[in-house]
Amino acid sequence: MKPIRALVLFLTVAWFPAASAAQERTGPLTVKAAVALAIERNPEMLVALAQRDELKGKITEVRSGAYPQLTFQGYGLRMRDPSILNSSSFDNVPQEFRDALVPVASNMFDMGLKVTQPVYTAGKVRTALRLAEESLAEKNAVSDSVRRQLTFRVLQAFNDLFLTQANLEVVRETQQQSREHLELARARFRGGVATEIDVLRSEVNVANLEPELIRAENQVRLARAVINELIMEDLEAPTRVAGSLEYVPWDAGALEGIQRRTLELRPELEAARKLVEQSRLTLRLANAENKLSVDMEGHYGYAVRELQNMFHSDYSRWNITFNFRLPLFDSGRKAGLTVQAAARLRAAEQQLAQLENECRLEVKRAYDDMQSSARAITAARLSVKQAEKVLAMMQANYRYGAATTLDVSDSRTSLAEARNAQIGATYRYEMAKARLRLASGIPILDEEVGR
Repeated sequence: MKPIRALVLFLTVAWFPAASAAQERTGPLTVKAAVALAIERNPEMLVALAQRDELKGKITEVRSGAYPQLTFQGYGLRMRDPSILNSSSFDNVPQEFRDALVPVASNMFDMGLKVTQPVYTAGKVRTALRLAEESLAEKNAVSDSVRRQLTFRVLQAFNDLFLTQANLEVVRETQQQSREHLELARARFRGGVATEIDVLRSEVNVANLEPELIRAENQVRLARAVINELIMEDLEAPTRVAGSLEYVPWDAGALEGIQRRTLELRPELEAARKLVEQSRLTLRLANAENKLSVDMEGHYGYAVRELQNMFHSDYSRWNITFNFRLPLFDSGRKAGLTVQAAARLRAAEQQLAQLENECRLEVKRAYDDMQSSARAITAARLSVKQAEKVLAMMQANYRYGAATTLDVSDSRTSLAEARNAQIGATYRYEMAKARLRLASGIPILDEEVGR
């Protein structure tokens, strides 16, 4: 009975977390919730955070170089040293002294504290600390950039899913209209007011929509799998999402103002500026080579031959030493380090200038795409209304024999194309808006911009 009870207990404990997780996901997933899951779980974000934490440890390591280092050390030794017998003048020692100088094995025990403290380093420690702090600031900017890129990718995945779902709805609606027309053609054929060709054309139209329906359904599944991949779920998980593809206009303001804010807010530019500052500090470190450095070293402890004398004041020993180091010739090592650091500084400055130009171009491209997509949405809405009106007229004409199946099929195709054009323009507008926000360094989601 005990194994059965243990098995039941194990299954109960294992079931409750799974049930809790399922309950948490009973509702549809919002974009904001998906972004939070991606930031919490996605390896790219976790790697960026780990690199940032590594730099925090580096700062602690570098800072320790400016403070005292305390070490407890000691040794125990037993030795016999006949070196006095091997002295070159030992033969001149009187015989009675030579008889007394017989090497005997002895012990030596030593323990104590050692403290070291840099006194003057020509600014190396201070510069190294600033370099580590600038590296941490760069990693913070990189982490922010990764977070924004991840947010954009999640939003893009949601819009891709909304796009495929909208396209699927168009295909299904077109298929339903084709089936209704097929039934009407059959009824008119049975009534003797339509030809068999009308029925055959209607059947072909219905059959031709089946592959489109399959492709649209596959696109929906693929778009949902992309969302699952970003939030680190099983790719085949039936994740339900909240929302749909909607046109949400946004007044971005003047292009010049956006480009100006981009240079201030873009985390990639902040990271590039930090790299330039790191290169300057590296050059300063290279220039500090071969300069005077002074260290202080102190010892305090005990040296005894018998352990019972340890910690006796008569056997204590201490010393304080000031060491200085001034390299006089290094065969060009400092010059080589300086040339390398100066070249890295020039490269970092050029990379920053190139990135600023790329950011301006990226903002302009997204801004123009958003404006053109907004105009395309207006035109597409008008086209949809006109196509709906034409289809309704052609269907009515067909009922009275004033139009053919081909006329109705062409009108239905025109309506589907107009709706797809409106859906595509809406998708392009929303993605251009997201790209503009990503490029300009402002919050990407609509609810974040609203705050």
